[in-house]
Amino acid sequence: MNYATTVIIGAGQAGLAMSQQLSQRSIDHVLLERGEVANSWRKERWDSLTLLTPNWQSRLPGFRYTGNDPDGYMDMPAVIDFLDRYARFVEAPIETGTDVTTVRRTQGGYAVVTNRGEWRCRTLVIASGACNIANVPALAAELPGGIQSITPMQYRNPDQLADGGVLVVGASATGMQLAKEIRQTGRNVLLSAGEHVRAPRTYRGRDIKWWMDACGILSMRYDEVDDIKRARRVPSLQLAGSKDRSTLDMNALTESGIEIVGRLVGMRDARALFSGSLGNVCALADLKMNRLLDTIDEWISHNDLPGDIGPAQRFENTRIAKNPRLDLDLNKGGIKTVLWATGYHPDYSWLQVPVLDRKGRMLHDGGVTGAPGLYILGLPFLRRRNSTLIDGAGADARDLAEHLHAFLGGRLKAA
Repeated sequence: MNYATTVIIGAGQAGLAMSQQLSQRSIDHVLLERGEVANSWRKERWDSLTLLTPNWQSRLPGFRYTGNDPDGYMDMPAVIDFLDRYARFVEAPIETGTDVTTVRRTQGGYAVVTNRGEWRCRTLVIASGACNIANVPALAAELPGGIQSITPMQYRNPDQLADGGVLVVGASATGMQLAKEIRQTGRNVLLSAGEHVRAPRTYRGRDIKWWMDACGILSMRYDEVDDIKRARRVPSLQLAGSKDRSTLDMNALTESGIEIVGRLVGMRDARALFSGSLGNVCALADLKMNRLLDTIDEWISHNDLPGDIGPAQRFENTRIAKNPRLDLDLNKGGIKTVLWATGYHPDYSWLQVPVLDRKGRMLHDGGVTGAPGLYILGLPFLRRRNSTLIDGAGADARDLAEHLHAFLGGRLKAA
């Protein structure tokens, strides 16, 4: 039996930030990591992936990017190296290769059972991430035989795909990036687009993330939003981190030869059925983008900024076909692969504490669950809009470490 005041599950950016904050408060703890530090970045990302945030925005408590390309975007080896160095910098007490199989309440806290023995703790922090399992709709089971079905967690590069056309389902950052990459190999690609959030990579001479940071959009708190449940379900921005800082939107994909269709709503025999609402969905994305740019312009008008800030601008509306196709015979249409870029969800199959709703989602108030001494980190809009970004982990960890410290000190009767 092993003992620690706090057990942290997961050694990605959220778990490491919490470790630093607990060390600052002299709270003994251990991080249990199923693989290595930054395991999901190592094992569950495609080869060409880069961060959506510029390098200067890679900031963790007491640590930040110090390289010579602050406006560039880290690739996966650079992200892994960054988090490895941070783990050493904060001297995080990590137990790697430790897979948590069961967590249950005890009289004094929690029992955490792993493949390498059991830990007991008074407080527990779940920092295992929001992207443990790829969302694959039930209709995937209706695909005709001979068509490859794959998720972004399995995808590494186009070479692993079957010869032939590809249907990419999902138009957030992941779907857009993979559709572009696959199209560049000369394959026929269709992109099935539902709700999405459009944004330019740069605006008025700055990265869009620079403006969102400066305006306070990324640091907006969960208790400042009218509908936090809705805000937590908003798709990621259609962005890519490329050397030329180009904008990745529907128009760019259309120009590359990708056909855009509506949301995939069903399968009938070997036919994929698409929604007829593509025009409305794209118009709404254009409207929301312009609202974001209006917010930035208004902020600029009230603040003194350097003279190199460019003039206000607006971008061409999303172009779609006059009559987008509503169905496609996958066999006759030459589709050999369907790539499900339809999001992710956490894995709590090992958690035997009643803190989940009927759909298996964590019930919490800004990361504080209803179970005394149990906390969650790294979920979308947990405490701030940037909660799932490297740059957002530190502030969330600071808030929850302070709550945890008060709990241990008896200043809180329950979490």
